[in-house]
Amino acid sequence: MQIDMLGPLVAHENGILVTPIARKPRQVFSLLALHAGAVVKVPALIEELWGTRPPASALTTLQTYILQVRRGITVALGASHNGPAKDVLRTCYGGYVLDVDPANTDVHAYERLVEAGRQAAEEGDLEAASALQARALGLWRGDALVDVHAGMRIEMEVARLEESRLGVLEAHLETELRLGRHAGLLPELSALTARHPMHENLWALFMVALHRSGRTSQALEAFIKLRRTLVRELGVEPSARLQNLQHAILRADPEIDAVGAGIPTAAGLGV
Repeated sequence: MQIDMLGPLVAHENGILVTPIARKPRQVFSLLALHAGAVVKVPALIEELWGTRPPASALTTLQTYILQVRRGITVALGASHNGPAKDVLRTCYGGYVLDVDPANTDVHAYERLVEAGRQAAEEGDLEAASALQARALGLWRGDALVDVHAGMRIEMEVARLEESRLGVLEAHLETELRLGRHAGLLPELSALTARHPMHENLWALFMVALHRSGRTSQALEAFIKLRRTLVRELGVEPSARLQNLQHAILRADPEIDAVGAGIPTAAGLGV
């Protein structure tokens, strides 16, 4: 079974969709898929479905939802599988397990590529790191589980994945910057800073890319725009790191244009 969760939920076996349509069975399937191959305890499933105030019939109703999910798996397995669907969605002591190889989920593939990209970056292989980061980001088809009604448990997993996605995107942009591809980053960074108006690292990347593209005045204007937003929304000034970057741009510090460099550090800027 292949399960994709980095976007709308899609699960299929033998070319047949397994994805439940009804809201709560879909939640059950999603939580089990996020932990493919591992036991999800009954209390966790109940919390996902009903929060901290489950009905008295919660356990019985959960069992009904499990049966509904199994029916969909049974149809997909057809005659190509010797065992029943309960061999795929197994009842274990205290919970259930979707007995699917985690490698058959896009979440696992994404996390494997992210780790490989991180290792390549640490080893200084920027081309490989950039390619791996791009492949990881390319697995996303939208917001994670965007068409699943999320309770507390799924919300936590989605938040973790989305935070990881933004972190990988930042790492990829900085890798591309270090490879000298600053001009090509400008449209994406312009859109990202508009979407995340108080995200300092994205603004720092934007400022460096603008400066290296011969648009120093716009790099300085970007700092002013960020500062106004932070003061207006939070009552704080940009971090010392951003202020140091602004000063370095003003004095044309050569560290900003250093070959292979990303966002200059305070030490590198001589501050």
